[in-house]
Amino acid sequence: MDSKPYHILVVDDEPDLCEILSFNLETEGYKVTTATSAEEALQFDIASFDLLLLDVMMDGMSGFAMARQLKQNEATARVPIIFLTARDTENDVVTGFNLGADDYISKPFSLREVMVRIMAVLRRTSVSAPTENSSSHTLVYRSLVLNTDNKKVSVNGREIPFTRIEYELLELLLKERGRVFSRADLIRQVWPSDVLVLDRTVDVNMARIRKKIGRYAGNIVTRQGFGYYFEE
Repeated sequence: MDSKPYHILVVDDEPDLCEILSFNLETEGYKVTTATSAEEALQFDIASFDLLLLDVMMDGMSGFAMARQLKQNEATARVPIIFLTARDTENDVVTGFNLGADDYISKPFSLREVMVRIMAVLRRTSVSAPTENSSSHTLVYRSLVLNTDNKKVSVNGREIPFTRIEYELLELLLKERGRVFSRADLIRQVWPSDVLVLDRTVDVNMARIRKKIGRYAGNIVTRQGFGYYFEE
């Protein structure tokens, strides 16, 4: 563990489960805060937590609804979420990951499994996420992050491999959101001047970018007859 312990927020409407998780997490060296409803959890500064353990089926606001709200807020979009839930159908799991979950653990579960998965998510997201003291420069849209120093792209804390062309196209669209770039504009600004590039090549690269950024694919909009732009 780091000298400063990771701070985890446990949100579950079963007080006994909150207590069990809290005890075991603290035994492992984590700092833990608990809430028995989404409404109570949202009273905290969510952005200050390193990870959320979030139940899905709760009275009032559901865990899915809370996650959706957090992912739509730039301040909280990058906080990792692990769902803990008895809802384990394929549709539920797909919904959880589409909302930006970093993991999905079905109840009943073993505490050992939870600890291992927490460690894996924290290891992955803490490496990918810039810290307050980091000198890196980033372009951020919700949980889509471009590090302009090392030219890396991540979504929900997961690094995604990009080619140079793909990276520079996405960087250009993110830097000037809302501006429509014609294919000729993109070719002139991204490809070497001595390389012959067809309009179709731009389209193919845009399709690859959309596939790689998943839930943000729809933010790259094709304006028929004009070109591409990034829509917030």
